[in-house]
Amino acid sequence: MINTFTIDVEDYFQVAAFEKIISPDDWGTFDYRVEANTERLLALLDDAGVCATFFMLGWIAERSPQLVRRIAAAGHEVASHGYAHQLIYRQSAAQFRDDVHRARALLCDISGQAVVGYRAPSWSITSKSSWAHSVLIDEGYKYDSSVFPIKHDLHGTPDAPRCVHRIETDNGSIIEFPPSTVTWLGHNFPTGGGGFFRLYPYLLTRFMLRSINRKRMPFTFYIHPWEVDPNQPRIAGASFKSRFRHYVNLRTTYNKLKRLVGDFRFQSLGQQFETIDRDSLPVRRIEPQT
Repeated sequence: MINTFTIDVEDYFQVAAFEKIISPDDWGTFDYRVEANTERLLALLDDAGVCATFFMLGWIAERSPQLVRRIAAAGHEVASHGYAHQLIYRQSAAQFRDDVHRARALLCDISGQAVVGYRAPSWSITSKSSWAHSVLIDEGYKYDSSVFPIKHDLHGTPDAPRCVHRIETDNGSIIEFPPSTVTWLGHNFPTGGGGFFRLYPYLLTRFMLRSINRKRMPFTFYIHPWEVDPNQPRIAGASFKSRFRHYVNLRTTYNKLKRLVGDFRFQSLGQQFETIDRDSLPVRRIEPQT
C-alpha cells in the first residue's frame, strides 16, 4: 500500500491559532524561518527516497521563489495552499477566487509545473463553504485535499467520506483526498498528521495508520515546516488552547517523521491522482448554495 506524504508550506506566524493576535499586515516583521525548516524536510525525504506534495502558500512563494524551484527540482509536486492563508468560510466567493487564481498562476510560473492540487488553510472547506469546490474547478484545479471528516471548532465535515472520493458540482467534478481518520465508537478520530501526530505517541499513530492500510486504503499524511522547529519564537498573548495546539511536542516531531518514512511507503498526491480509477470512486454531490 502506497500512501501520500504532504507538506503545507507556511510559517509559524501564519497559523490560524494566532490569527487573533497577528495581522497579515505584520507578517513581514517576524523572523522568517520557513526556508530552513522546509530544507530540513527536503533532506529527510531525500534520505528516505520519498516523493511528496508541497502545498505552497503564495505569500511564501513570492518571497522565496528559489525554494519553490528547489522543491520542483528535487522531483516533488508543487501544489497550492492559496495565497494569503485566510479561512475560506470567512471569504466571499469572489475573494476566494482571487486568492486561488493568484496562487496558482504564481506557482505555475515559478515551478514550471502544471499546478492541479489545492489544500485550504486550516481545512476550511466545510458545509459553510462547500461552494469553494465549484470555484476550484473553474480555476483549473483537478484535486482537493481540504475536507476533514471530523468535528472540530475551526473546521470539519463529519459526514464527508473518509476515503478518496469524487465531488460533483454543477461546474463539473474534482477529486477529494481527505486527511486520514480512524473510526471508533461511531466517531472519526484524526490520525493523518499535524498536531495530532505531535500529540499521539508514535506507536499509537503507527497502529492507527496500519489499521487503515489493512483495510486496503492508503492514508494521506500532512505536516508543516514549523513543526520541525522547536526553537521558533514563542508568540505572546495567545490563549492556552492555541499555545498547546501549536507548541505541543515540537521537539519530538522530526524523529517521529524519520520513523514514519521508514515504516510506510509514500508518494505524492499528484502521483496517486494520476493512477486512481476516478470513475469507480464514491461520489459526493455538492448542491449550489444560496
